[in-house]
Amino acid sequence: MVVMSNKVKDQWNAALYDQSHSFVSKFGSNIVELLNASVGEEILDLGCGTGDIANQLFNKGVHILGIDKSENMVSAAKEKYPHIPFKVEDATEIDYDRQFDAVFSNATLHWVKNPSKALASIYKGLKRGGRFVAEFGGKGNVAIITNEIVQQMQQTGFEFEEERFPWFYPSIAEYTTLMEKAGFRVIFAQHIDRPTPLEGEDGLKNWITMFGMDLLKGIDEEMKNQIITNVENALKPILYKDSGWEADYKRIRVIGIKE
Repeated sequence: MVVMSNKVKDQWNAALYDQSHSFVSKFGSNIVELLNASVGEEILDLGCGTGDIANQLFNKGVHILGIDKSENMVSAAKEKYPHIPFKVEDATEIDYDRQFDAVFSNATLHWVKNPSKALASIYKGLKRGGRFVAEFGGKGNVAIITNEIVQQMQQTGFEFEEERFPWFYPSIAEYTTLMEKAGFRVIFAQHIDRPTPLEGEDGLKNWITMFGMDLLKGIDEEMKNQIITNVENALKPILYKDSGWEADYKRIRVIGIKE
């Protein structure tokens, strides 16, 4: 789930992630089905978060290694699932050589601002014939939410700097081209709308607090809270359904083979 520089403070709250954002793992079941793991396979879970999907794969008889850049996430994963190996590693700096039958990634690669470097590392780590199976945010992902945050910042008198945008949301054409340049044969690519329920009355606020605070970097706490409240008020007629908040997720799913 996380990719950050070692020089940056680990901002990830593993407890809040498990408490209010369990949908990340729940929706991961679709991509687990695409992975179609077999007993005894060696699989790398790239961006393992707090380890829930790694544990699902372990229970299927897979030899799983989970990695994540966030020490907080990896510590939580180790505590929850001590029978699984987890390591702190950056997606762009992994150094495995033809070790894995598959590299699996859920809700991580939109955090990787250097996708070519990550794909080269993934390709190197796969055995010949191995597969790369991933789902992550695609073009237009959470655009309603992020556009409103930027608009509320500007209305409050703050300028938005593009480099604060923490995600890479590519189109299928962009990402599959990068995969092919890395050496993969792309056998599956899909771009889907996936409206995603956010848990609780504070679902949108919790989402922004968990994932979107880079957009508000440099703004004092009182003003951040005011901007978030303004975003909630503006988006309630659009994103608040009968059952609660719903985020405008758009996901890319891909499968590539190392030939």
